[in-house]
Amino acid sequence: MLKELLKNKEIILASGSPRRQQLFKDLDIPFRSDVRPVKEVCPAYLKKQEITDFLAQLKAEAFQNELQSNQILITSDTIVYNDNSAMGKPETLAQAKDMLESLSGKTHSVFTSVCFSTHQGQSTVNCETKVTFKELTSEEINYYVENFKPFDKAGGYAIQEWIGLIGITNIEGSYFNVVGLPTHLVYNELINLCNS
Repeated sequence: MLKELLKNKEIILASGSPRRQQLFKDLDIPFRSDVRPVKEVCPAYLKKQEITDFLAQLKAEAFQNELQSNQILITSDTIVYNDNSAMGKPETLAQAKDMLESLSGKTHSVFTSVCFSTHQGQSTVNCETKVTFKELTSEEINYYVENFKPFDKAGGYAIQEWIGLIGITNIEGSYFNVVGLPTHLVYNELINLCNS
């Protein structure tokens, strides 16, 4: 359905995430990937979706003044938000274990923002999902981190992997948002852009 609407558009997905790329394929959206290095730093006063909005828009700046009239650039950012602070991606096994210990037995939020940039302008949508973990044992945490090495994942976990299968007891909101893309919002926004 979207493919027909987008037949005269070129979608540029500025994400190297295999999960986001797969979700675009699952949505049947033709796209090309173009990833550019961006220093992901945001002002310390930003909170929750303000952080992901800022970073998604920051990633779009690398393409400034380059977009053609038929192109739609899509950039996005996801964070895990726990105890009033954003959790980044772990750099070591110890960091990943610490992150999971801090999420154990609690509910945290996952925020994703998606920024749509065109020759004419820019719009940003965001989504919050609340995720609850059971009390994870140290054996479970060690097993997951050592076998799955979640270094490219905010908060040190992926909902679709082993730790999500055994540890997540409740989810409130979009599952795909936690995977890394609020697919329902992307679908709606692309329809709006095609019809505007």
